Amino acid sequence: MKLIFAALALVVLAACSQAPRIDTSHPSVNYDCRVQFVVVHYTSASLQRSLQLLTHGEVSAHYLIGDDSPATLYKLVDEQYRAWHAGESEWAGRTWLNSSSLGIEIVNPGYQDTPNGRVWYPYSEAQVQSLLVLLKDIAGRYRIDPRNFIGHSDIAPLRKQDPGPLFPWKRLAQAGFGVWPDETAVAQQKARFDINPPSITWYQEQLARAGYATPQTGVLDVSTQRVLAAFQMHFRPQRFDGVPDAQTAALLQVLGTMH
Repeated sequence: MKLIFAALALVVLAACSQAPRIDTSHPSVNYDCRVQFVVVHYTSASLQRSLQLLTHGEVSAHYLIGDDSPATLYKLVDEQYRAWHAGESEWAGRTWLNSSSLGIEIVNPGYQDTPNGRVWYPYSEAQVQSLLVLLKDIAGRYRIDPRNFIGHSDIAPLRKQDPGPLFPWKRLAQAGFGVWPDETAVAQQKARFDINPPSITWYQEQLARAGYATPQTGVLDVSTQRVLAAFQMHFRPQRFDGVPDAQTAALLQVLGTMH
């Protein structure tokens, strides 16, 4: 009798351990891609140091663009995984963008402080070409809003300045990877704001509308100045002092009409 019960128990256990049948005949249309943002950085280090930091340090990125010619493209983290490149961040109301973005690092020293002021290092044409090829490939696989091709300074303006004022945002936007305000429209709006400058509350509202995490205090505090500087560095790299002026207002106004 004991043998019979033991045999029955084995049959039951075997039935319970069988894998369930998976039916894939009813796919849902209600989903989107994990990747909704592309964030660009500079490494502030040489190629070898960048590779070491991004593969064995505390940070990572999906891609690294070298400083050789043609610029080598290194794939460091598979796109299905979350790389650690954004840190504490926010864009268009989304926070902690590591989970929803691809990170692209570019080998570039960043800047050097000299007796004559801060000197920023340019990106090579080979690096820009490699980046454009990569972005075209990414855009072909994910439906990323052009506004969501952004820099580290855009998503963390209180902490970061990369990819810096020499990064070619206008050129990327012309290729479909970003947005850029029409210069004629900006000039027209600037003439209006020269006569009637907006309030700080208006600047804060427009910066938030553009995607930047901005205090809504109505006061030109340090945080608002840094966000303004990040916006200016992206869209007016010739001067990014964080001072609200008619041209900055015009840029914000025209960008707001592009939604």
